[in-house]
Amino acid sequence: MNHLTVRDRSRIMVSMNRLPRNKQIQVVSALVEGNSIRATVRMTGVAKNTVIKLLVDIGAACEAYQVEKLVDLPCKRIQCDEIWSFVGAKQKQVNQGAHGVGDVWTWTAICADTKLVPSWLVGDRGLDTAKRFVSDLAGRLASRVQVTSDGHKCYVDAVEGAFGSEVDFAQLVKQYGNEQRECSEVRYSPAVCTGAKKIPISGSPDPAHISTSYVERQNLTMRMSMRRFTRLTNAFSKKVENHCAAVALHFMHYNFCRIHQTLRVTPAMAAGVTDHVWEIGEIVDLLKT
Repeated sequence: MNHLTVRDRSRIMVSMNRLPRNKQIQVVSALVEGNSIRATVRMTGVAKNTVIKLLVDIGAACEAYQVEKLVDLPCKRIQCDEIWSFVGAKQKQVNQGAHGVGDVWTWTAICADTKLVPSWLVGDRGLDTAKRFVSDLAGRLASRVQVTSDGHKCYVDAVEGAFGSEVDFAQLVKQYGNEQRECSEVRYSPAVCTGAKKIPISGSPDPAHISTSYVERQNLTMRMSMRRFTRLTNAFSKKVENHCAAVALHFMHYNFCRIHQTLRVTPAMAAGVTDHVWEIGEIVDLLKT
């Protein structure tokens, strides 16, 4: 017979009953600060399955809220990029015909002025996903914008299809060196960027604002704020549903709760979407609406 400790009993009781609001706040606070599911379990005493269920539920609520509220945005300069991760296993280790596992890409857009992330999409890196992502982005903007992306070819057709001629679009194509280095260094370090070429695609993009610096910095924020995006760990997502929920929760916290160091307000406040800094409890309360 297994003898349960007091902590084990408390975890079971918490998982059996409806999770109290203060516990929900503790769980969400741990998750948005970059803790893994198991670390959150250890910190809060909440059962693992309960933490995962709360993540999925609150992720859906966060996504629904932002889909509704992030509209008619005053953004003037948008930067787009994609960030790699994987679900279940890396693509090279996935058996042929397997579904719901392998490489996934999170497409993100950020406003260079307000630092708001108005749109994101989890999917593959193909043209169909690019079109869905850019189409959603275009529908959230109030006026003509300048868009900068990396050199990924899918953006050209996607931006043209979503914006038509009503956009100033350019790509920043980075060039990387191929010098020989030791095997371990090549494996764990990115290639050295030797230059970048600004390529206007449509409209009249301002060369001074052809940049992807802010969206690339957002990629770092994602890797630091979501444990499942951290490289070389076993904290990767095991289900796409959980992955999407974590991304939605991250952007809800980033847009509405985190005061930007430069702006001294949250991105949502800077964009006029809200008039105050949100507390974690307000995110939890989205489950009731």
